[in-house]
Amino acid sequence: MAADTHNRRPLVLLLLAILAAIVLSFLLLRDDAPQTPPATPEEATAQPVDPAQIEAEPDTVVAELLPELHSLQQVDLDQPPARRNLDLQHWTTEQGTRVYFMQAEELPMLDMQLLFAAGASRDSGLPGLATMTNAMLNEGTGDMDAGSIAAGFERLGAQFSNSSHRDMALTGLRTLTATDKLDPALALFAEVIARPSFPQDAFERLRNQLLASLQFRLQRPAALASEAFWTDLYPDHPYGSLPEGQADSLQSMTPESLRQFHSQYYTAGNAVIALVGDINRERAERLAQRLADALPQGPAAPVIAEPEPIASSHRHIDFNGQQTHILVGQHGISRHDPDYAALYVGNQILGGSGFGSRLMQEIRESRGLSYSVSSRLIPMQATGPVMVSMQTRADQVDLALEVIHQSLDAFISEGPTEAELIRTKRQINGEFPLSTANNASIVAQLGMIGFYELPLNHLQLFLDQVQALTTEDIRAAFARHFDPEQRLVITVGPAMVIQETAPAEPETAEPEAETHNAPEPEL
Repeated sequence: MAADTHNRRPLVLLLLAILAAIVLSFLLLRDDAPQTPPATPEEATAQPVDPAQIEAEPDTVVAELLPELHSLQQVDLDQPPARRNLDLQHWTTEQGTRVYFMQAEELPMLDMQLLFAAGASRDSGLPGLATMTNAMLNEGTGDMDAGSIAAGFERLGAQFSNSSHRDMALTGLRTLTATDKLDPALALFAEVIARPSFPQDAFERLRNQLLASLQFRLQRPAALASEAFWTDLYPDHPYGSLPEGQADSLQSMTPESLRQFHSQYYTAGNAVIALVGDINRERAERLAQRLADALPQGPAAPVIAEPEPIASSHRHIDFNGQQTHILVGQHGISRHDPDYAALYVGNQILGGSGFGSRLMQEIRESRGLSYSVSSRLIPMQATGPVMVSMQTRADQVDLALEVIHQSLDAFISEGPTEAELIRTKRQINGEFPLSTANNASIVAQLGMIGFYELPLNHLQLFLDQVQALTTEDIRAAFARHFDPEQRLVITVGPAMVIQETAPAEPETAEPEAETHNAPEPEL
């Protein structure tokens, strides 16, 4: 009996499936659908459209069926894009430390920067001292070595960073804002910055690394060109020394030299604190005061003196290679110069905007002299440089220099075109939101504002100044600042680059070598 029941079960299931299919077909085929109210004019576009009508009037019908779309062509390019609202705040600690703060509640994190006027311009005749001091901050403190310090930050989910430049030395901390993470991370950060031990073994290791890097520089024509450019542009000036130091200065350095430099420049009065993150003003004030209390007490360092003007010159450095590296430049402006916006925009048009720049058009597109060419404006605490950099074949150096000089002279005398200015304004306005897109970017902007003592609304002022610029403003600013009689030229490459007398013997063209990156800009 059980077997008979088992055999009939599939038959019953099959009958049920057939019955369900019949019912479903009946429901689909019935034509007595519920009555709906007449469509209003607004709803009429949702009703079925006769195919014949679409074929007769395709554009009209499609426009009615599709919702209205907004494209880039409808964007008003003359209006800058929306900007992030930055509620920037500023105060000073009891020791005179300048503090810059913005509350950002999006993430439970805090980004912090400490900036000191303790860059290579403070080396005082011992090149490399500032770099070594900054590099050794996290190599030891108290009874902790570099490994213990790194493990401490890692255990708290925090990140430590440090770097040294010509104007400044930086240290940074990124940490979670939960009390059990932030407080110990800040305590470890303060200990590392305020009381480094400069252990002898770490000192020897880092000094050997810098000595090795100096040897490696001899194999890099771009590095040789950069060093010669700064040396010749700033003779007898703090900006003229190499931040990485020289072999003799590194050899004469001791851990005690670093301790003296640290006690003189890593002080509360010589520091700027920038804070961005998920903390309120009251908590930010407590954190900043804790850091200022932990630092050695001392005044702010004096402002770097202005460099003396130089006369035009051309120095060539022999280097066995297939290309010649070219740097052309002169003194530019300090970070406080009122012409900063005009010169920044002008530099973008001239050579700072990549393939759309005028130098790229003249050097690469029109003459094929180089794969790339760029110009950079580097404002600093004192007057920084402006420079044009490129690489080309040794037999094309004279032509390349002629084109660079002609382009610079034409820009100084005529300025940019109206089309170039409009395009560059749009580019700057479009790129600016990226500079405040995250907390790390904002804290860097705050640190820059604090270190150079710029107005708290500097970012807004800069964009407003850019929008108001005219072609005549840029031409006049370039004419005021860039005298062709003070232009410096540095070339690094085969010796034939300076052979301008007797005609050379015919040679077969050498294959173009792979281009190298231009020297890194200074902060």
